[in-house]
Amino acid sequence: MPRLPSRYEDLDETFRGRLRPNSILLDVVKKAYAGIKVSGGIRFLPIYGQSGCGKSCATLELSTHLPECKVIKLPREAVQNHRSIEKLISFEHERLGSPNLLITVVDQYEEQVVQRTELPSQFVEALSLLDRGPFRNLPTLFLWLTTSREFRDLLIVATRRNSRILVEPDFELQGPPKEDWPDIIEETFRFHNSDKPLANYGIIAEDLGRTVIDSDTLGTTIENLAPQIAEFDENLQDLSEYLVIMLWPCTDAHRVTLISSFTDAQNGYRLDWDKWYRELSRDDRARLPFKAFNRARLYFDMRLIPIAAADLHPLCLELDNDAFTLQNSYLEIFSRTHLFSIINESWNPDRFTALRVLESNRSRNAKEWYENVTTEPTKLGKRIARIFRELGMNARHEVSITSPSSQVRADVFVDRPVHSKSKVILELKAFNTNNTNPSRIRSAIRITFRRHARFAGFLEVH
Repeated sequence: MPRLPSRYEDLDETFRGRLRPNSILLDVVKKAYAGIKVSGGIRFLPIYGQSGCGKSCATLELSTHLPECKVIKLPREAVQNHRSIEKLISFEHERLGSPNLLITVVDQYEEQVVQRTELPSQFVEALSLLDRGPFRNLPTLFLWLTTSREFRDLLIVATRRNSRILVEPDFELQGPPKEDWPDIIEETFRFHNSDKPLANYGIIAEDLGRTVIDSDTLGTTIENLAPQIAEFDENLQDLSEYLVIMLWPCTDAHRVTLISSFTDAQNGYRLDWDKWYRELSRDDRARLPFKAFNRARLYFDMRLIPIAAADLHPLCLELDNDAFTLQNSYLEIFSRTHLFSIINESWNPDRFTALRVLESNRSRNAKEWYENVTTEPTKLGKRIARIFRELGMNARHEVSITSPSSQVRADVFVDRPVHSKSKVILELKAFNTNNTNPSRIRSAIRITFRRHARFAGFLEVH
């Protein structure tokens, strides 16, 4: 089950340091520290914020952005005990090597107390005693986080007898700007799910944007996304028997890099939804049926695989000659291509090495051949199907496949009955070198998305 934590304590510890700083809170903390340096004593800042706005994340990671500070949480059993607070703070100052500023956080303790109206005066009185005692030489800032404006105001009123310790009245912590929420959520999800995007679980930009609009805080946005993610995960049991592969021959290293950049190459060249989406124009983003496209991508486990033209060239000469001899040495080279290992399911991501096309006579000859063969994609597809058959796989060319919703044509169709996705639809993207560019690539992917979304019934055929 995928993870998308909404609370600070559920975040991976190594991710917490990546949390974005709250600049307003940082400025207030710096102000408190300046006051302590000049006048001594301790300081107190009650912080109100809506549930889910990021109070815990902003305060507990202050030391990430202010390295001269150290942050601790005040245990609940110490909040109402003056002696316990004094012992704990003294111990922490010593344990942490006498930091320039010790920030002590009380996180919504009032929610656990029956007589909460008496708590503010008790706690502030304890702070006042500490401020007049030995703590005047131990720079300490106390932060009390609360989701209740009323309780925050009670804490402020309680400081009237010793207003010097109050850093700022009526402080309200606002979370990150709403326009930043989608990026923050995507970053959080990727980190906690092995760099998989939300789109892999059916949540695309428009879903995320709609959820953000309907939510009051970042935390509630994450909570509202959780059922959508969980529902999609459960529905993954309904998998297509088809695997769709777009095969793109490349004549040089630059084109290989371009094609690979639209994929997660190590993970079998699965299409990278976010990369493709970022390449789209504003008009495309406004009009394309992304929900259906993404669903088709996942349903058919779509791949975009580059192949060196030099690995095809010696096997694809004399395309009109069905009796052309396919040399074993060249078939052996083809059997080691990324394409073949993915189709025969021998792909091992741990042994992945990027496809390289080195400048050589072999690559130059292949480039010259390929520029003249892109006008004959049907013949090229027929030969590739024959190559697969020579290597022991059941392959045919120009196969039409009909569903209740639509029809698609496989340039090469591979039947592999013992595999989970028993049928492979291979679409040959045989464009000349000059047409292998980002614009052509994203357009070719869009066409395949639309074609197979209709085939699966995710998109109506007009």
